Amino acid sequence: MASSFMQQFAKKKSVLKRSSKKYLEEALYKKLFKDGGEEQSVRGNLNQFLKSHKSAYKWEVGHTLKMLRGRKLYGPAVKLSETMEKRGMNKTVSDQAIHLDLVAKSRGITAAEAYFVGLPESSKTHLTYGALLNCYCKDLMTEKAEALFEKMKELNLELGSMPYNSLMTMYLKSGLPQKVPAFIQEMKASDIMPDTYTYNVWMRALAAANDISGVERVIDEMKRDGRVAGDWTTYSNLASIYADAGLFDKAEKALKELESRNVPRDLSAYQYLITLYGRTGNLLEVYRVWRSLKLAFTKTANLSYLNMIQVLVNLNDLPGAEKCFREWSSGCSTYDIRIANVLIGAYLREDSFEKAQYLKDQVRRRGIKPNAKTWELYLDYYLKKGEIKSAVHCVDLATAAGRGDGGKWTPLPAVVEKLMQHFEQNKDVKGAEGFLDILKKSKDELGKEVLESLIRTYAAAGKKSPIMRRRIKMENVELSEEGKKLLNDISEE
Repeated sequence: MASSFMQQFAKKKSVLKRSSKKYLEEALYKKLFKDGGEEQSVRGNLNQFLKSHKSAYKWEVGHTLKMLRGRKLYGPAVKLSETMEKRGMNKTVSDQAIHLDLVAKSRGITAAEAYFVGLPESSKTHLTYGALLNCYCKDLMTEKAEALFEKMKELNLELGSMPYNSLMTMYLKSGLPQKVPAFIQEMKASDIMPDTYTYNVWMRALAAANDISGVERVIDEMKRDGRVAGDWTTYSNLASIYADAGLFDKAEKALKELESRNVPRDLSAYQYLITLYGRTGNLLEVYRVWRSLKLAFTKTANLSYLNMIQVLVNLNDLPGAEKCFREWSSGCSTYDIRIANVLIGAYLREDSFEKAQYLKDQVRRRGIKPNAKTWELYLDYYLKKGEIKSAVHCVDLATAAGRGDGGKWTPLPAVVEKLMQHFEQNKDVKGAEGFLDILKKSKDELGKEVLESLIRTYAAAGKKSPIMRRRIKMENVELSEEGKKLLNDISEE
């Protein structure tokens, strides 16, 4: 404790001693994030720092890299790490392992492999091998991960719980939960102590195999062992597993145990509790945790309102959701269309079209445009009503709005299929062609199924197309035998 305090004191003292000629006048992370956490502004501030040729302490660079990783700003993190090394900042093996992970996330696994190969042999320890293994596991590269793990064993590298955790998580994500217990047994045989993460992934693997009694045995074993204490994730996992299995009483018991271990003063913890109590159907507990959240934080975030209103809608407490929405709407500093969308969706699902329209107009009066999700909700409504013209218009509006991240919005394949089936059944060539004009705005390739449906629509309507054969060729689509036959029938070429 004393040594830790002295280290922190020394760091603070060293910052106070900065020379404006040699060192930054402010902490490096503050310099990078002074204009917010958007990647563009962080990159700009990083470039400004690097061009200044001013120095930063090694511990400060490490702290900044940790913050950049936490915000998934991998590109700026790699640039900072590489530039500081070129300027003479020595990297420990631990630093090299972190850099390898950053390279994989920003430039891909091939670049990470090249970095690993280029390391001196003295740096190829359990840390850098483990970092590369983790990269393979995250990308679900099973064969490479297994081969590297065997190499680590051959080299007699120190194997703790981390490489096993990486492999077990990979198998779980790959839909192979049955492989996890064998790794647990191997850890036990090798006297490798499991950590909390090990128990958590073991529980999830057994739950994926619908072995609820097995999950309970894991919890009991962890308690008996005594070396590892279950954390927030352990009991939230347990509650989620019980809720998924429909064992709501057991889920609530796990949630109570979770709360007895002190809820972290963290927004996500309260939101998770609200979601889990919502999944058990316990409206009273949802409201209790909501009140606790509002007492714990002076300002209730948009994300908290979004979560709460969604849970209330799921529990069919529409009056409660409306009250919560009014409370948020009257006091919010930033209007979040996602929150309005939750209520719009609820209204449309219960056929309250006028209420949905009123809320959409209210959103516009606040100066906010409906987004692609808004139009998706209306699209689903019109499809269920069989109002195809309005549904196609919604596809057009959603396409124009685009995704929130700037990417293209595209309708789900099931939506495209349903609309094309309608045009085909109604022999509506004009409608089909109009829809495809919209679809081409967001899809580079229409695909075989869509084009064959278009050909069938022409055939059903008894219409010819002088350019259909050319269109099929340009799309580079191989038609089925039936499609080829119909193409011959409708083509005038």
